Amino acid sequence: MAESQTTFLDRVRGLFRASPNNPSTSLAKPAEWLFSDERSKTGVSVNEKSAMTFSAVWASVRILSETIGSLPWNVYTIEGESPVVVTGNPIGQLLHRPNAMMTSMVFRETMMAHLCLHGNAYAFIERDGTGRPTKLVPIHPLRVEVKVVDGEKFYHVDKKEVYADFEMIHVCGLSFDGVVGLSPIKAARETFGIGLAANQFGAEFFGNGANVGGVLTHPGRLSDEAYVRLRQSWANSYGGLGNSHKTAILEEGMRIEKMTIPPDQAQFLQTRQFQTQEVARWFLIPPHMIGDLSQSSTRANIEEQGIQFVRNTIRPWAVRWEQEFTDKLFGMDSTLFVQFNLEGLLRGDIKSRYDAYAVGRQWGWLSVNDIRKKENLGDVEGGDVYLQPLNMVNAGTDEGI
Repeated sequence: MAESQTTFLDRVRGLFRASPNNPSTSLAKPAEWLFSDERSKTGVSVNEKSAMTFSAVWASVRILSETIGSLPWNVYTIEGESPVVVTGNPIGQLLHRPNAMMTSMVFRETMMAHLCLHGNAYAFIERDGTGRPTKLVPIHPLRVEVKVVDGEKFYHVDKKEVYADFEMIHVCGLSFDGVVGLSPIKAARETFGIGLAANQFGAEFFGNGANVGGVLTHPGRLSDEAYVRLRQSWANSYGGLGNSHKTAILEEGMRIEKMTIPPDQAQFLQTRQFQTQEVARWFLIPPHMIGDLSQSSTRANIEEQGIQFVRNTIRPWAVRWEQEFTDKLFGMDSTLFVQFNLEGLLRGDIKSRYDAYAVGRQWGWLSVNDIRKKENLGDVEGGDVYLQPLNMVNAGTDEGI
């Protein structure tokens, strides 16, 4: 168990070590993580901040973060063959209030955003004198370097503080070595870069009055001073979206030749739509959830995609969280474990739910109170009775004939 790994020396050392919540950097000597600037082939820089200005990325990260952040999670144990919530457990209280600055929702939302963009999420585990976890503090992935020594992981924060494996929550995304998750920002840099470049093109296109450019022709020769003055005057009078429909007044035999590229000819709109679908593919999110309804023509189709989203996207992330938090807070050999409740996300519309409840009640595997629990309703007296159909007999017998 994690507590047995905590020696007296470790606890004494923990009293004097700096908190990982405070970055070890200064304006005089800034850390490298402050200047992460990766350029795609489009020339657009793709990093955490720039990627989040792309609406499809923002929506994807927000959906995953808010979903994981808002799911009910508790400490469970097994009674008989069923998991049962353990009430009053200190770790359960920690899950619902990980630190003084964050609620459980904010804590998990932050950690999941780190996972979506960097492929890793870290949280320092602060323990009391007995080794019991008392606080969970998220650390930005760019501040952490993971090293393996003699088969054990160690976490270097800001290249100064070193933490052992049992001192750090580390939710790892898709990985090639099982130690550090792959960064979606780096893996999807070109996809995000094209989307950001399309946004920039659109902004500049409309910022220039929806004209890519034009040529002013003068019958004579302009001096350098006249050329600069004419260009500045034209930009002030006719540049920008607000001046796009003004009538140009030309003098001295000047002519204007417009050179425009309509957005449809440049496949601007198609590019933006395709990049939205590409981002949805990277994050494994149904496109309709981030605003693209082109592939979701019916309500039934959208509902099925929602169920697939829970099964194929949220559930794998939830398992990663559950196993890591159980291991670090209890130890894998403990009878207690952390678990999310995904049932609410899988609930269909009210008619489908009630039809399913009717079948379960009729055939005897659901009681009234079982059904009421699924609808977040309280138990009723006599509601634990299970029905048994009278016209059922064992196969191969003549009973009831």
